[in-house]
Amino acid sequence: MFIVESKPKSIGAENYRVLRTNIQYSSFDNEVKTVVITSSEPGEGKSTTAGNLALSFAQAEKKTIIVDCDLRKPSLHKKFKISNINGLSDVLIGREKLEVAIHKHNNKMDILTSGKIPPNPSEMLGSKAMGRLIEVLKGNYDIVILDTAPLQAVTDAQILSTKADGVILVVRAEATKKESVIQAKSLLDKVGANILGTVLNGVENSRKKYYYYYGNEG
Repeated sequence: MFIVESKPKSIGAENYRVLRTNIQYSSFDNEVKTVVITSSEPGEGKSTTAGNLALSFAQAEKKTIIVDCDLRKPSLHKKFKISNINGLSDVLIGREKLEVAIHKHNNKMDILTSGKIPPNPSEMLGSKAMGRLIEVLKGNYDIVILDTAPLQAVTDAQILSTKADGVILVVRAEATKKESVIQAKSLLDKVGANILGTVLNGVENSRKKYYYYYGNEG
């Protein structure tokens, strides 16, 4: 499922390492520790991108946690083949302790799944409890990856982008319409999000058909 783990010497895995490096050097003044991964529409590969990026940071000896903030259609627990009985939503309402809900993937990477799907995802992600949790995670980890719902569907990614150091927008080549990408960027701009760049997913390449590209928005 995750090319960074399954094929670490592949072109796809190398491009994730390039993305990781670009994120690390994206700001001279403020260290980027929390990154929101989103897309304009469903099915563009944002969760796979988030997982591979998190694994890439962990391979670089960075203490990493990936959090499934898609409280509507969570998928990280399926991709990592772990339980989702308790997770983010349960921690936010005080039903479960953070240290109990976290899954240890390896020595450098942890996973916090979504937990039970709440009736009010946007309010939960915009809550003071979520803000406090992010600050706790920033204190415990070198990098925090937040996998969120697509921008066009709901406001979740916009809300979280105001709490994070930066945002990566995932776009699927030859599938995502230009207008959709422009609208997604506009939604992020409206809340003052720090757009670090885009990941162009699924580009045809003479050596490999799965390819990622990082482009700084300037």
